[in-house]
Amino acid sequence: MGIINVTPDSFSDGGQFLDARAAIDHALRLVDQGADLLDVGGESTRPYSDPVAVDEELRRVLPVIEGICRRTDTPVSIDTSKAEVARRAIDAGAEIINDVTAFTGDPAMLEVARQSASGACLMHMQGTPQTMQDDPRYVDVVEEVFAYLAERRDALIEARIDRARIALDPGIGFGKTHAHNLQLLRHCRRFHRLGCPLLVGHSRKGFIAHVLRDKQTGRTAGTVGVACSLARAGVQILRVHDVAAVRQALLLFEAAGGIEGR
Repeated sequence: MGIINVTPDSFSDGGQFLDARAAIDHALRLVDQGADLLDVGGESTRPYSDPVAVDEELRRVLPVIEGICRRTDTPVSIDTSKAEVARRAIDAGAEIINDVTAFTGDPAMLEVARQSASGACLMHMQGTPQTMQDDPRYVDVVEEVFAYLAERRDALIEARIDRARIALDPGIGFGKTHAHNLQLLRHCRRFHRLGCPLLVGHSRKGFIAHVLRDKQTGRTAGTVGVACSLARAGVQILRVHDVAAVRQALLLFEAAGGIEGR
């Protein structure tokens, strides 16, 4: 899953693709590099980011989604927690709702997903983007994230959204310390018990610099390393900025026997 942030303030690439034409061109480059999905977002969810009004989020994402869908058949997801943005994005051609609040931020989101027959990506987050990194605490981060995702999966199924349309995301970097992130990554295989595809967004995140003990280093190599580990664990969707590097690494990782069962 290639990332297209149509924002001025995303943690890694804020402002680079705020112009709709630049964002569309970037999306098409990601497809050429091997992206199977494109995730378009108009509101940053980095720690302490400011919320964006519905009208502004729509202004950012709709021209981009429309432009992408005119030029490629690659499926598009809308990264939003607002039901109106999701509804309008689906009308513009998006096929998946990727919601960092797991459909709890807006009570109308369930109905949008049910009526549209869209895919639904549900992520775990402790707190909100404004509070999530203040002091995240867990007794057992893997067990607690697992239980939360199971509850949200069941809520969507109860709302008559087919399990086959649901993907689950443990929320790396969303209300977790570096140690929590690494523990979730080490135990990702456990989340297959939930019976839905897994989505992991680890790309360029702070725990990479923490492990490397260098806050100034580039994070592409670290992103690739984690992607290979996740592939070995059977994670189906990797949400990344550096599609070419990750795609090439995974192709060689598989060719050399790194992916079990192949």
